[in-house]
Amino acid sequence: MAATGTILVVDDDPAICVVVGEALRRQGHKVKTAASIRERSALMDSFVPDILITDVMLPDGDGLDGVADIIADRPDLNVIILSAQNTLNTAIRATEKGAFEYLPKPFDLNELTRAVSDALGTRQGSEEPEGEPGLPHDGLPLVGRSPAMQEVYRTIARVLSNDLSILVLGESGTGKELVAEAIHSLGQRRTKPFIAINMAAIPRELIEAELFGYEKGAFTGAHARTAGKFEQAQGGTLFLDEIGDMPMEAQTRLLRVLQSGEVTTVGGSKPVRVNVRIIAATNKDLPLLIEDGRFRQDLYYRLNVVPIALPALRERREDVILLARHFMERAALEGLPRKTLADDAAQLLMAYHWPGNVRELQNLMQRLSVLSRENVITAEILRHMLPLDAVPADYAAPADQLAHAVREWARRQLGIGLAQPNRALHDDLLAVVEPILLQEALASVDGNQIRAAGLLGINRNTLRKKLTDYGLDPMQLRLND
Repeated sequence: MAATGTILVVDDDPAICVVVGEALRRQGHKVKTAASIRERSALMDSFVPDILITDVMLPDGDGLDGVADIIADRPDLNVIILSAQNTLNTAIRATEKGAFEYLPKPFDLNELTRAVSDALGTRQGSEEPEGEPGLPHDGLPLVGRSPAMQEVYRTIARVLSNDLSILVLGESGTGKELVAEAIHSLGQRRTKPFIAINMAAIPRELIEAELFGYEKGAFTGAHARTAGKFEQAQGGTLFLDEIGDMPMEAQTRLLRVLQSGEVTTVGGSKPVRVNVRIIAATNKDLPLLIEDGRFRQDLYYRLNVVPIALPALRERREDVILLARHFMERAALEGLPRKTLADDAAQLLMAYHWPGNVRELQNLMQRLSVLSRENVITAEILRHMLPLDAVPADYAAPADQLAHAVREWARRQLGIGLAQPNRALHDDLLAVVEPILLQEALASVDGNQIRAAGLLGINRNTLRKKLTDYGLDPMQLRLND
């Protein structure tokens, strides 16, 4: 097991204190929280932490003030700084004060928990413990630092200490079950079962038996009394996935259970008292289903006490590369070859529209880890793994992807489809196409090299080299009035 320690978390946002505190306690750490410099000082008089995690902007001053003195008094104390002031100056100040790590807000919780593990290893002078390394998502089974995901984290924090019903909304593949798992594993029911059932995956006639259980002889094949999901989740959490696909007759019975707290098995007469937290999820428009008479309005209100809306991946593009690298690292920890992303591949991932959301991205990273012979994944490699219409029409392919584009053009327009492309033909075509692309890009931005490089997805030095190689003068490549 990884080393555990005592940690003091200082932040005036209660949601951050709850989420960070629960994630760290889940890893075995002893955690206390404070909301101000004054509370921090009072706690440190009686509480001797191994790690101090502190925000910069606190109600009674700058969280960095006094950090240097604290470290001077406690050289073995590692300090991790959090700040919404994502400036170079803040990072420099944190370093000058002797901070072990600086994480800008919004931060990814998994990064923070890894920083804590690193800090404890440094403090104790220990190497990575033997055994299987932990997966990157040990802190929380969600990854993302975008504002949309930070709002999800805040909502999760607010529901951990209660048993209110939750409805998770989002497209297929956005991670709705991961939200349910996070709420359960960080909440007060974490020592009890987490049971998930997908309504869309069960035949309609068997849903009630699956949910509520059945008695021996209740129907053909019922050879013994079998507990349903409600009984299996006793004391814990029941996750009802794809609740919009639940048939009306089962909805009626579910509503009765939620109102009474009692379950009667199929074929049974004696109710069983159950105590479970309900988290439901759907990718459907439930109000629209209610209008169409396919979902009960009273059940909707029972389930939708606290809604959590998960953004589509295309709505949080700043998380795409973080997620891609997370999935590649996870694949490597699970024994697959370790891969890294080239810059042009990262740009292509950002340009893709991700209809399958996070699940599609995870599957793609696993596929690349298994099938690619190269350790560095380039855009050319990536294009072969994406659908033909993967790249938006307004996406300008980086110049070093032209080789693939030329081969595709030759195959479609000239009828050339060699398993091993003719290198001489490829070079000849590239020599014709590439300077045209450079000229068009520069002309479209009136000769501005920085903007042209951005359009092409290459850096300015690469653009200059290519211009020199082809003898092109950027000053002459301006739009004619």
